[in-house]
Parts: sequence; C-alpha cells; structure tokens
Amino acid sequence: MHKVLVTGAAGFIGSNVCIRLLQRGDQVVGLDNLNDYYDVSLKDARLAQFSEHENFRFVKMDLADRQGMEALFAEAQFDRVVNLAAQAGVRYSLQNPHAYIDSNIVGFINVLEGCRHHQIKHLVYASSSSVYGANEVVPFSVHDNVDHPISLYAASKKANELMAHSYSHLYALPTTGLRFFTVYGPWGRPDMAPILFTRAILAGEAIQVFNHGDMQRDFTYIDDIVEGVLRVLDQPARANLDWSGKRPDPASSKAPWRIYNIGNSSPVKLMEFIEAIEAALGMEAEKQFMPMQPGDVPTTYADVKDLIRDVDYCPDTSVEDGVARFVAWYLDYYNVKGRTC
Repeated sequence: MHKVLVTGAAGFIGSNVCIRLLQRGDQVVGLDNLNDYYDVSLKDARLAQFSEHENFRFVKMDLADRQGMEALFAEAQFDRVVNLAAQAGVRYSLQNPHAYIDSNIVGFINVLEGCRHHQIKHLVYASSSSVYGANEVVPFSVHDNVDHPISLYAASKKANELMAHSYSHLYALPTTGLRFFTVYGPWGRPDMAPILFTRAILAGEAIQVFNHGDMQRDFTYIDDIVEGVLRVLDQPARANLDWSGKRPDPASSKAPWRIYNIGNSSPVKLMEFIEAIEAALGMEAEKQFMPMQPGDVPTTYADVKDLIRDVDYCPDTSVEDGVARFVAWYLDYYNVKGRTC
C-alpha cells in the first residue's frame, strides 16, 4: 500500500485515478481548488463517489499556495505524487493567459519542491499532446523535437517537462510526464466535444464542427488512460544509460526522467466520432461547419510503442463502445429520458 497525493482530484482524469488507487488499497490524499472554470457541481459529484472512503482525504487547496503546499507535503509524507491539476483548455488560454502561469507553472514548481524536499519516490504528471504544436509528422513520437507550441497551454506543458527534467537531474527525483491524447468518457469535462455535442443534439441545436470537419483525434477512453497512469506510477522513471548528449533523445535522459505518449494510437475522424454519438442517441445532429480555431491542430495521433514496451500498455476500448458508455452516463447524470432509439 502506498500513500499517494493526487492533484486535480475532482477533475475528470484525477477522480478516476483516485477511484482506482482506492480500489487497489492505496491511501489517497486528493487535492483540488474546485475552481469555477466549469460547473463545480460536476466536480462535487465526482468527489462524492469516493469522498467517504476510509483511505481517502480531501484537501481544498490551490497548487499556487506555496505555504499550503509546503505544509501539506511536510505533514502527509507521501510516497508518490500524481499531478493532474492544471488550467486546461487550448482556446481558453487565448482569453485568460495568466491562469495558465499561476496553475501550470507556479503550481508545478510547488509540486516539484514538495517532491524534492520529502523524498518522493515517483512523480507522474500530466503533459499534453498539445506540445506537438506545429509538428506535422504523424504519428507523433516522444523522440521528436517539440519546440514549436502554438498555444500558451501547450507551452506551459512543455515547460513542465523541462522543469521536471531539471529536478530529476539535480536531485535524482524520478519524474514521468504523460502526454494525454483526447480523453473522453463518463464524468468528462463539459467544455469538451462529447458533452458539447451531446447537449446540443438533445436540445435540437446545431453543433460547431471546426475545420469544416476535416479533423482527426486520437480519442482515448478514460479507463484505458487510468490503467496506463497506474502502470506508469508503479514503475518509477529510470535513467537511460545509453543516452548521449551528442545525440540527445528528447524522451529520456541520464537522469531518472521519462516522457510517454498515452493515447489510443488509432485516430478517428471527427465526423465518425459525431456519427457514433448520433447512433448512441438515435438522433441526427444539425452541423455548423466552422474554420480552424487558433491553437488547434488538424490531427493528433499518438505513437505509444514506448509505453507498450515499458509497462505493457494496451488500450482496447473502441470508439463505438466508449461513446455508448459515455452517452448512457450523460442521459443518467443529466436525467434525460426517452431520447435514445
């Protein structure tokens, strides 16, 4: 049994990680600031699934609270940390850039400092497929250079990877960054396409289809993501003894630092994803075709060979099954009746 800090515990991925850790017998401290970036009642409902578990404790705190974070690490004596708290959203970063610096940069240095001073055995943290930015070669590989982000959100996630490397190098802190690819499923974020599309279709409203539908996403079901996170958490990052500064590998280091893609490795056309939602609802969507939005990319596609090799990662949920489970949850959670075929 391990004592694990999960930041972003009321979030989509974080709440599911907490559930799985508790199911296998770990002690979990869940941290979240419960901000109003989206519906706080959804965050409360996620927490309610496990907040009464005897091995769970919730701490309401902002990662940017330096003194609070120092006190929490000193008091709790964690073994491992899963940092999933962040200001999310590519488009929102165009409107409120300071939120990304406060949470994703200032908050992350507080996590790193806590890990450094309290002998954390492994820090696993959320990066993002957004770091690939202007890269055009697919599938995206962790061994490719990612120095051209096209949103502040992406830049903040790339900064997290660099910050983690410096701490791995200086203090031998094992850190692993996971570049998530388009996670979806029950309890998902209401600012993401599955809920936006489903809500609009049920209301008889047009859905906005960006880049005129000519987009692909590596949609990855939440259960497959969580399984990968736990497998990585259980294998602390190790130094790559073959790493060379003359031919530097962007995904590993002489320090105990690793980067992995975590996705379905099977991109789906946006129109096909919409069709899966339509099929699950038994309703056809009215579509409003829109141009590409600033900060977006036409295709995401994860090369996950390293994750398969190192932790036997094997995502196996089809989009049809995943979307059907998501829609069933949506209809139940939002108490929508009689709309499926």
